[in-house]
Amino acid sequence: DTGWLLARACKAKPDDNTSAAMKIKTISRDHDAYTRKTKHDIHPMEANKDPKLHPLEATREYKRALNAVKLERVFSKPFIGSLDGHSDGVVCLAKHPKRLSVAISGSTDGEVRLWNLSSKTCIYTGQHHRGAVEGMCMTPLGEQLITVGRDSCIRIAKMDEVSDEANPGATEYEEPITVQGKQFFTGVSHHQRQDKFATSGPVVELWSQERSEPLQSYSWGADTVTTVKFNPVEVNIMATAADDRNVALYDIRAAAPLRKVILALRSNAVCWNPMEAFNFTVANEDHNLYTFDMRNLSVALNVHKDHTSAVMDLDYSPTGKEFVCGSYDRSIRIYPMDQSRSREVYHTKRMQRVFSVLWSGDSKYILSGSDETNIRLWKSTAWEQMGTQAPRQRRAMEYNDALKRKFQHHPEVRRISKHRHVPKAIYVAQREKKIMEESRKRKDENRRRHSKKGTHPRKAERRKHIVKEVE
Repeated sequence: DTGWLLARACKAKPDDNTSAAMKIKTISRDHDAYTRKTKHDIHPMEANKDPKLHPLEATREYKRALNAVKLERVFSKPFIGSLDGHSDGVVCLAKHPKRLSVAISGSTDGEVRLWNLSSKTCIYTGQHHRGAVEGMCMTPLGEQLITVGRDSCIRIAKMDEVSDEANPGATEYEEPITVQGKQFFTGVSHHQRQDKFATSGPVVELWSQERSEPLQSYSWGADTVTTVKFNPVEVNIMATAADDRNVALYDIRAAAPLRKVILALRSNAVCWNPMEAFNFTVANEDHNLYTFDMRNLSVALNVHKDHTSAVMDLDYSPTGKEFVCGSYDRSIRIYPMDQSRSREVYHTKRMQRVFSVLWSGDSKYILSGSDETNIRLWKSTAWEQMGTQAPRQRRAMEYNDALKRKFQHHPEVRRISKHRHVPKAIYVAQREKKIMEESRKRKDENRRRHSKKGTHPRKAERRKHIVKEVE
């Protein structure tokens, strides 16, 4: 009888009507905790995580971190493929704001091509300029493509039909609209919210797509402005770089420029951080990149070194944590925005001088356009596995990443993770630069030691390359 058994468990008589509290211990087993999900999976095992039972846990984790960083180097294969089709050097790249798989390229012979990155095929070709395509940008909604060149023409092409996936092989599109300017153009950038775009050249001009004359012109200095970029966050601010070594800031709501900084050498490209509204980075002829806060241009936030020749172009990751740059030394480097040394360097035997780089909208891929007519597609993380990952595989990679972060400052782990093979020309140039820098430091130190105190003060690296700030 069930009632009799319960009463006996409570040490009460069967006819006792007392309501005593009853405790029953049961064994509960979760079926998912000890069974495999598939026959190819491993059997789950119970583990006691008491640190007293694992005195060698730190040693074991260090060995795992060392193996993880070694495997990272083994599986580092960043090159994915190349987009071949241009007959001259690729000098500018642009991405579609609404479609991750679409990129646009322009070459020195005036040809513009639209690429489908998924299939690595060209879906549009057009001759937009008589000379080189100096700059290109898409409207914020991806409806139109604006290109400029040294033939003093602005070409506005409709891209809504061109970028239609249902008709990737179409070749008949509307002829681009041509706006004839009075002077040549060297760059273009579109406003993020308004129907306006800015062009650079002998002067900086603000245009509207509905007018054939510029709305406003800005000039500050006598030399040519080589590039212009709108701020993606503070949308009315734009930055320019000129041949007279200055980097200037403009507000399109005002009639006069805001301020400028004069560097020791000329800057080739400017790019804003998409997540930090006040910060931007310039690529310079002195092999370095400089990150500034637009509120204080008298000192750089960071000086990014490692290139051995002029830096030609750069582009930020959509996360704002890293940026990629291409150089005249035929290499591509990826920098964390808060560090002065690159975390990765990409190069191939056939790749020549890199004139343009681009980071994809999903932050996973990088495009580079170089002098030998090729566009190359790279992974932003060299050892990252492409394609779908199983949950267990994803957890294992996350565990390895956590171990590498934990032991990143250990000498052996740091040595393996930072080691990179570079071409002989770059290796020799880096060695020569190191000797020159050491000689320069030694000379300054000797001059300071044998001079009157305070005659030769020390100058910070972030101020050393800045001539002056002008407001």
